[in-house]
Amino acid sequence: MVVENIQPIDPIAFSIGGLDVRWYGVIIGTGLILALILAIREGNRRGLGKDDFPDLMLWAIPISIISARIYYVIFEWDYYGSHLGDIPKIWHGGIAIHGALIGAIITTYIFTKKKGISFWKMADIAAPSIILGQAIGRWGNFMNQEAHGGEVSRSFLEGLHLPQFIIDQMYINGTYYHPTFLYESLWNIVGFIILMLLRRVNLRRGEIFFSYIIWYSIGRFFIEGMRTDSLMVGDLRMAQLISLALIVVSILAVIYRRKSGLASERYLESGN
Repeated sequence: MVVENIQPIDPIAFSIGGLDVRWYGVIIGTGLILALILAIREGNRRGLGKDDFPDLMLWAIPISIISARIYYVIFEWDYYGSHLGDIPKIWHGGIAIHGALIGAIITTYIFTKKKGISFWKMADIAAPSIILGQAIGRWGNFMNQEAHGGEVSRSFLEGLHLPQFIIDQMYINGTYYHPTFLYESLWNIVGFIILMLLRRVNLRRGEIFFSYIIWYSIGRFFIEGMRTDSLMVGDLRMAQLISLALIVVSILAVIYRRKSGLASERYLESGN
């Protein structure tokens, strides 16, 4: 096979009236829709109003996208400081999940306080939806040929028994790369299954959400170490530092909430 003839997948899904709709946006949007449907169904079973999650998403989605972009731009200011016109161009990639989580958590906290709903109840219900959305969203990075790892050989990728279209898409500017988008997507799918099973365990409120944070952060820490596009603070990878911090804080929070009596209610119990 002549590798020079490999053509990457067109990142543009279709065009409408001169407007290009990219696969990145289509995939991210699909992930959000599926995540919302899952959250609404579980919210209804757990006694939330049918409009609670749709109302929350009206605020959380745009705020999360903005905060994810701001987070990314801050750590890439050497570039964006002299290319201000590129800041809004999120369709080219460049949003950080940790920034999105910050925006989503703050928005959800304010929303639940105004609605008189338990933040922890809503966070537990949303946790599987969040990680499912992340698993799907990583394929947007695949379409953009971004968020990949270091150089590998074609034989290495073939040894992973990957579909041909993934191997070909990992051929970027004459070099094959680790499909770290795939590693994280698969890690998140396993996390989604675990969180769905934890719903049956009837953990204390907040602990499904903390389980999500811990699971995602463990995977992100190791996968981030393989990537070539990490946001850096000096010689340190920001995502790894945050992942470690989130793991420690989540474990301590679970212990503290149990010992202090703040986590006396269970996931399957009704009430606000």
